[in-house]
Amino acid sequence: MKWVYLAAGIALFLKMLIMPNPAAEWEEFSIVEAIVEDSGVPNAVSGIIFRNRLYDTIFEVIVFTIAILGVKFLLSDEQPTETVYQFTDGPSIVLARLGATIASLVSIELAIRGHLSPGGGFAAGVAGGTAIGLIAITSNSEWMESIYKKWNAATWEKVSVLIFIILAGITLVGWELPQGNVGTLLSGGLIPILNILVALKVALGSWAVILLFIRYRGLL
Repeated sequence: MKWVYLAAGIALFLKMLIMPNPAAEWEEFSIVEAIVEDSGVPNAVSGIIFRNRLYDTIFEVIVFTIAILGVKFLLSDEQPTETVYQFTDGPSIVLARLGATIASLVSIELAIRGHLSPGGGFAAGVAGGTAIGLIAITSNSEWMESIYKKWNAATWEKVSVLIFIILAGITLVGWELPQGNVGTLLSGGLIPILNILVALKVALGSWAVILLFIRYRGLL
């Protein structure tokens, strides 16, 4: 069998050397422009994620949810740690909280305008999770948990996932909001709403995981 594999490899190598790649018959066709026109948003990446391959994006959100549930399950039988490692010196605390402020503002910007410029829901959620993590390593862990429970963050996380799946399903069956004027804030149909829901889901999910690791590991 080794000789068969070797002969097949040599034949494939010769094919790539001798036979040229077929030239595309649609050289003047711009895929990016087609996606922008089809989705109604200047950010073609958002158009692909939330329209052309929305089916995949639904399961990406579900996989992230399952990952969070997996962390909760794996750490559920462990004893909470008594030692939490955090920043204690003033300069580090100031820099971390400054970074958290910047990251939170970036998160809001990416969530609201992610369909107009580079960014989007996942990037916004990561920025929001980064802001929460920077606050967590400079604040009391019990205070962080109390805020998490006070605002029902776990409930909002689950609600955002359910709303995202429902809206995505409605989009997949062919119903969409008017696209509006390309380049304006209120454009792209449901894409801006899906962006915000994903950002909310990722940020709140990151918050839950951060609290779990602090509680059971003592550090992020």
